[in-house]
Amino acid sequence: MKTCFLLGASGGIGQAIAKKLAQSGYSLILHYQTNQYAIEQLCKSLPEGSVLQTVQCDLRNEPSINEMVEGIEFPVDTLVFASGTSLVKLFQDVTSKEMDDLLSIHIKSPWLISQRLLPHMIKQKQGHIVIISSIWGEVGASCEVVYSSVKGAQDSFVKALAKEVGPSGVHVNGIRPGFIQTDMNAQFSSEDLAEIKEEIPVGRLGKPQDVADAVEFLVGAGSSYIQGQMLNVNGAWNG
Repeated sequence: MKTCFLLGASGGIGQAIAKKLAQSGYSLILHYQTNQYAIEQLCKSLPEGSVLQTVQCDLRNEPSINEMVEGIEFPVDTLVFASGTSLVKLFQDVTSKEMDDLLSIHIKSPWLISQRLLPHMIKQKQGHIVIISSIWGEVGASCEVVYSSVKGAQDSFVKALAKEVGPSGVHVNGIRPGFIQTDMNAQFSSEDLAEIKEEIPVGRLGKPQDVADAVEFLVGAGSSYIQGQMLNVNGAWNG
């Protein structure tokens, strides 16, 4: 049985990943931070028996993370981090609390959770870790300086951990989505969206399904020689 622990399953990208992996025969452990209703609706849409467990956890809180991991009832061989929150404001207006929150959600929680779940993968000589980063982790974004910074750190985490655990049969890779139509981008007007679409060479906005397809590839047998890579899923848009 292939078991995936999916962090951030209640978001648009997380839901698409859950549906894709369930279709591919994965059993799922689904995490959410606050949106229990979204998780309940997602579970109803998935094949019967595919969801092993749902867990709630505030990824800003280390004791909460420890409690969640201790409550995982099944061995995990695939770990996908799709959780995250953006922050759009001038850098000089960002508070220390906001900095700490983004650091915890995007960097420290993947560190802590991976650290706890890696021993099983290493013992089994197989496993996958996939981080959903962002185009801004590579090119940076004005008014998203802190978000861009933590996404860049995620990219480095992928590259470094892949070298460390590759000899043990564990694959670590990441995905940098471009503009994906999710609630995180709900603040954009129809005019804004039309302008962005004009800038994207493939001529359309990204869909959560585009990211889910990439995740399915990275955790599948066809990517066995891909390690420590950040896959850009952006329609050749550079922000």
